[in-house]
Amino acid sequence: MKNINISLQRYIFPNINNEGWRFISIFAAVTALLAIIWLPLGVIGLILTVWCYYFFRDPDRVTPQIKDVVVSPADGIVQMISRVTGPEELGLNTKTFNRISIFMSVFNVHVNRAPASGKILRQSYIKGKFFNATLDKASKDNERHLIAMRTDCGKEIAFVQIAGLIARRIVCFAKDGQQYQAGERFGLIRFGSRLDVYLPTDIEPLVCVGQTMVAGETVLANLTAKNEHVEGEIR
Repeated sequence: MKNINISLQRYIFPNINNEGWRFISIFAAVTALLAIIWLPLGVIGLILTVWCYYFFRDPDRVTPQIKDVVVSPADGIVQMISRVTGPEELGLNTKTFNRISIFMSVFNVHVNRAPASGKILRQSYIKGKFFNATLDKASKDNERHLIAMRTDCGKEIAFVQIAGLIARRIVCFAKDGQQYQAGERFGLIRFGSRLDVYLPTDIEPLVCVGQTMVAGETVLANLTAKNEHVEGEIR
């Protein structure tokens, strides 16, 4: 019975992020108006309202209690893993990082979670364009919110919320100097987007391109353990 209740809460009647209720109300009001005008339009509106409800779902996640773990900050698919210079906006452009890019479709949970336990050092919000978030240039051209963190083990990492082709609003609750635990909620992006995680080059990612991520649960790397390079195979 307990497993049934957990499944109902996560998949059928999930928690809804507070940022979503305004949009859900607007969708519902428009649906009611469309139904008055013409019932088939109301049915279409109802489908869209249900989609909006599920878009803002905010299920609880179980974060592995592993020392110095790095977890995925977003649901989605690993789009790219590349070695790049750090974001200039955070003063990290003199260092090289392993960047893991996670693409979120409009059907993924869009609540973002801290990838590691540590202290927020600095942030930068950049107004930009709205290219498809799967493109590499989105990391430099799109609207984005960048965060640098000093982890509990002393490593400096960064993570970036990137608006996509449909997304037009990045929400971030983090404040400079704030302490986070891995898996804690720190923000969300509305309607399709991407999250980049920048890890020091001596930290080998434990995920591969094409792998499905679960925010707050999927382990990306361990900051103090000796990680081996991972290759994926479609089966």
